[in-house]
Amino acid sequence: MEPAGERFPEQRQVLILLLLLEVTLAAWEPRRYSVMEETERGSFVANLANDLGLGVGELAERGARVVSEDNEQGLQIDLQTGQLILNEKLDREKLCGPTEPCIMHFQVLLKKPLEVFRAELLVTDINDHSPEFPEREMTLKIPETSSLGTVFPLKKARDLDVGSNNVQNYNISPNSHFHVSTRTRGDGRKYPELVLDTELDREEQAELRLTLTAVDGGSPPRSGTVQILILVLDVNDNAPEFVQAFYEVQVPENSPIGFLVVKVSARDLDTGTNGEISYSLYYSSQEINKPFELSSLSGEIRLVKKLDFETMSSYDLEIEASDGGGLSGKCSVSVKVLDVNDNFPELSISSLTSPIPENSPETEVALFRIRDRDSGENGKMICSIQDDVPFKLKPSVENFYRLVTEGALDRETRAEYNITITITDLGTPRLKTEQSITVLVSDVNDNAPAFTQTSYTLFVRENNSPALRIGSVSATDRDSGTNAQVTYSLLPPQDPHLPLASLVSINTDNGHLFALRSLDYEALQAFEFHVGVTDRGSPALSSEALVRVLVLDANDNSPFVLYPLQNGSAPCTELVPRGAEPGYLVTKVVAVDGDSGQNAWLSYQLLKATEPGLFGVWAHNGEVRTARLLSERDAAKHRLVVLVKDNGEPPRSATATLHVLLVDGFSQPYLPLPEVAPAQAQADSLTVYLVVALASVSSLFLFSVLLFVAVRLCRRSRAASVGRCSVPEGSFPGHLVDVSGTGTLSQSYQYKVCLTGGSETNDFKFLKPVFPNIVSQDSRRKSEFLE
Repeated sequence: MEPAGERFPEQRQVLILLLLLEVTLAAWEPRRYSVMEETERGSFVANLANDLGLGVGELAERGARVVSEDNEQGLQIDLQTGQLILNEKLDREKLCGPTEPCIMHFQVLLKKPLEVFRAELLVTDINDHSPEFPEREMTLKIPETSSLGTVFPLKKARDLDVGSNNVQNYNISPNSHFHVSTRTRGDGRKYPELVLDTELDREEQAELRLTLTAVDGGSPPRSGTVQILILVLDVNDNAPEFVQAFYEVQVPENSPIGFLVVKVSARDLDTGTNGEISYSLYYSSQEINKPFELSSLSGEIRLVKKLDFETMSSYDLEIEASDGGGLSGKCSVSVKVLDVNDNFPELSISSLTSPIPENSPETEVALFRIRDRDSGENGKMICSIQDDVPFKLKPSVENFYRLVTEGALDRETRAEYNITITITDLGTPRLKTEQSITVLVSDVNDNAPAFTQTSYTLFVRENNSPALRIGSVSATDRDSGTNAQVTYSLLPPQDPHLPLASLVSINTDNGHLFALRSLDYEALQAFEFHVGVTDRGSPALSSEALVRVLVLDANDNSPFVLYPLQNGSAPCTELVPRGAEPGYLVTKVVAVDGDSGQNAWLSYQLLKATEPGLFGVWAHNGEVRTARLLSERDAAKHRLVVLVKDNGEPPRSATATLHVLLVDGFSQPYLPLPEVAPAQAQADSLTVYLVVALASVSSLFLFSVLLFVAVRLCRRSRAASVGRCSVPEGSFPGHLVDVSGTGTLSQSYQYKVCLTGGSETNDFKFLKPVFPNIVSQDSRRKSEFLE
């Protein structure tokens, strides 16, 4: 900062300079210069050097400059030429506004030595502004009854220029009612006045638009305009008048509440309260007005209640329009109600017959009447029923219809019909009514009961308890009620030898079948009979079905040993040479079972033996064979107990006791084989020859041979005592009792077992042993069944 001690001397110098300037200015008379506003910058104003009496170079030497009181730099000195020139464009209106004349004061300062000259610059006006009105539009309200010559003052225009460049005159656009006059006030300002020349009529012309023009005195002159809106004020000299004296409208009857029926309109040439119109209903009957409501302001007539063409088809209204001055006018409104299709067709049934017996010819089911409350096409109707029912409609008089059957009905096919009667009118949109009628079909006994199956197969296990239910039959009847109630019965058997009444019975109500006694599969394996069913209709109908009863086998028979015989006689003894190889066939236990299936499947096992491990029994065929080589130490006599067991549940069994004698020197290879003989007679003769041959071999074997022949003859005689039996269908398979020798026995054994089919007891047939026929050296020996 600059020290305070240095600032004080400078301030003192400024104060002294100003004081000297005032003294100097007081001593000199000011000079006046003139310049027009808007003169370009740098324009010449005056030769200041000549006016001050100084040389051109002296102004520069003395530091001449222009100083103004408001520090504006509008002027400057050209120190080279000594001329005073404009430093900027001057705007008189900006500098002085409306003041006239416009003088700009300034001083010329010479520093060396100090000297001040006072001067003035007169800024003259040029016409650079046009007149302007304060508003773009002026509004005048003039009553239509105003007298001629009435003066209406107008707002004057403003012009920033002064003198003759200011507004000098006003004029107005041509019209038939007004002219304008220009007045001058005491300050010299001019203002316009509007003068009425002819009478106004608001109903003829409610408003006028005029153009007011202000013109200044410049050269060329400038002007400004403003729009004058003249509103002619009304006087109540006109009554309201409707646009139409008579209104005729059509309103659909289904129009909603609030629907605009019609809008009446009245005009009043007056304005204000004189032209404000209110509407009201002018009528003589309160009833007429009920469906309608009139808006007093808008003239809109709206529905306040639903219309019904069928109740009232037209309305006549009187409407009054009143203005604020007490004048009024009237009009008439005729409202025609249009019928619309708003009523559904109706159906009323006069008679209905249900149920209808089936198999009846054409029958009348119902009689009914239809109607539609609408009119014209809306009231015309079409009546129909669906196509999938055996019924038809027959039109009658006065919109009556008969519903009849097309033919005989079948209750078993369909017992109930839902018939939909459809009534459709011809209006737009079409309306329809549907009503359903239920028709029941009553039953006639026209269907015989039918069994669910043409034949039934029932299974019952033997040894059943008496009165056991073995099954049932079932029949249905398509009829209903008592016509469908059925009774079951046993029909007489076709086989007169079948004791059906003692075998089965039937429940007449439900068809359950019962076995009356215990059945024996071995005595009766199957039987069949017919059952009948009869309904309770009138006349009664019946049908029959075949019932086949199959008796199932139970394991109620134990195995029976055919060989060796176990009848308490002298036991048979099997001879086995001590030189027999392991697997030597000693004999074969043959057994049968009176049951069937797996109940007759037999298996064999060695239950007891004098010397365990010496003999064995094949489980499937009962063959007894040696299990090892025989020795001298083995006992000569052996007793074997073979267990025979079936495959039933629970299993049953039997035992066979065998006696085996071990002999020395008896061996199969030393026995001569007989020649092949195809017949029984040849086999018997060969047996005799064999005995003779054996007897002649040696005396050592004579006893053995005789003993062996005696044993065989014994077996033959016992088999013959049992007797012959027939072989029924379904006899036991031969392979279960096949006893073919495959060991070292001197002969083969084959047995055929049969059961009698027609008796209640079982007979077993024993077969005698025979000598085999040798087929070839490589083939095994086979046995044949002998009668």
